[in-house]
Amino acid sequence: MIHFVLHDSKDSVAVVVAEGVKAGMTLNGWIMDEDRMTSVKAAQDIPIGHKIALKDMAVGDTVWKYAVDIGKVVAPIHTGEHAHVHNIKTKRW
Repeated sequence: MIHFVLHDSKDSVAVVVAEGVKAGMTLNGWIMDEDRMTSVKAAQDIPIGHKIALKDMAVGDTVWKYAVDIGKVVAPIHTGEHAHVHNIKTKRW
């Protein structure tokens, strides 16, 4: 089963595509640009359609999704955590 998808192997977050992701689960992910699988352990419950962190990120780090800079980290994010508006903000304003 595929739990998350990322478009580029350099992405720091991926989109959860399965319902029922709970803390402690080992999740399988598909890296589209390389057509290969990867895995990460969920550190928190993550709703479908939301992002999961694929690596530890510090305040000020750039967040990459679809090989595009989607914002900056405003609160530390650890691998497997829910990455969303509470810890990522746009750089536009």
